Amino acid sequence: MPTLQSKKPSPKKRRKTAPPVLSVRLNEHFTIQARPDGSLAADFDGYAVELGKFSTGAIKRARDLRSGLPLHSFPVDGSSVDREIDLVVRQLARRGLVEYRLSRARGDQDLVVVEPQSADYWPKIQKLRATDTVVLSRFAYMRRRGNEMVLESPRAAALFRIADPKIASALVTLSSPHRVGKLRQQGGPGEELLALLLDCQILFKIETAGDEGLRPSEGGAPLVVWDFHDLLFHVQSTEGRQANPIGGRYPYVDLIPPPPAVRPAWPGTTIDLQPFTDATNELMSPFAELLGERHSIREFDDQNPITLAELAQFLDCAARVRSKWINPLDFGDGTFGPEIDYTTRPYPSAGSAYEFELYLAVARCDGLTPGFYHYDADRHALVPIEVRAQELEALIGAAAFAMDAPGPPQILITIAARFDRIAWKYSAIAYSLILRDVGVLLQTLYLTATDMDLGGCAVGTSNIDLFARMTGLEFHVEGPVGQFALGRGTTPGVPR
Repeated sequence: MPTLQSKKPSPKKRRKTAPPVLSVRLNEHFTIQARPDGSLAADFDGYAVELGKFSTGAIKRARDLRSGLPLHSFPVDGSSVDREIDLVVRQLARRGLVEYRLSRARGDQDLVVVEPQSADYWPKIQKLRATDTVVLSRFAYMRRRGNEMVLESPRAAALFRIADPKIASALVTLSSPHRVGKLRQQGGPGEELLALLLDCQILFKIETAGDEGLRPSEGGAPLVVWDFHDLLFHVQSTEGRQANPIGGRYPYVDLIPPPPAVRPAWPGTTIDLQPFTDATNELMSPFAELLGERHSIREFDDQNPITLAELAQFLDCAARVRSKWINPLDFGDGTFGPEIDYTTRPYPSAGSAYEFELYLAVARCDGLTPGFYHYDADRHALVPIEVRAQELEALIGAAAFAMDAPGPPQILITIAARFDRIAWKYSAIAYSLILRDVGVLLQTLYLTATDMDLGGCAVGTSNIDLFARMTGLEFHVEGPVGQFALGRGTTPGVPR
């Protein structure tokens, strides 16, 4: 009699889930408007960004940017309408008017929304292998913004709004190195998200077996010297790599009253100093008079610009290297480190680091061709740097806007810091020391300009991304920390 054999149940097949879709959509505050002449514009509260003329098919499809268009749906090498949509999207992206959403399907709820922080950001999803090992950057952080949770980094060209709480908890896993294959098995963040984070340097790859992904693993020497809080403050307090409003916007006008210009007096017995100063004011020193004459001047006489000889004298007086010497690093316990070279210059500097370099954007100077120059403080010489005309105009124009001036300065001096020069010595306070040094140098520039009967004005903002493009230097290697407008003034200055 034949025996009955039990039939093994066939293994259940895992249901394959479709990979998330990356789409681009218009900023929620803007709408796409089609003009009767066949042109498109992005409108917001009466403000319009003109995008140019397009075909009927492209205009119809562009309206879908309100809900989102999958990035793969308009390839550059596709149809003519695809190419037109690509042009529309890239124009909007350059103006910061789009964001990118990662979702399970086109109409599904967002998993993650990518907000560009720099004008040239465009999402890239590179292929990841199962054997690749990734880890979070030590500069990455997650925080509450309003009612949202955002993941960002001062190194990133975009931030990530985390809409799915499961993703937020899964990202904690990446605080230590993990293989992509293992993350797949554990149901960790999807590879599309991992690739986007990798592209933004919020994640980085571990190239050597056994590497724990600590400070030296993430970048070369210029990045090693940066502490987290220093790089974050540098990026968030300047323009170019973050999209937050910046400048004199009176953000708390509806929340708190304006603070008084003079602090209320402390209680207690007052010691009046006026009788002492009245007796000495008649014998005021030239330096005291110079301090009293210092003003911010924002308007310049373009019919009578500063001369090259005056500029040479100005730089010689305010910034030239006076002397150089070398000392071995003394640890104070009888041991010595490497030899360190030092300089002296007309202004003081923390630890004699003298980390600043001066870059001159010249619009008008009698005897000097307009352009962009580096001041070699050691050789007391100007070295031209080739830049695009529109970049030079953007740099000078932004300074004029920041000063609320009627026209551009004749010369704009950008004070750039070689961050490693000071961070190599100081821990936790490196960037704060740089800012103190900037204040000292700005006052030196002010007093030198006043003494020479020239006009000068400190500028409150600078664009670190624009400077990086003009010089070819990465923003964390050498970048702007201050600016000073210089020229021959036409109007009395404003005390500041």
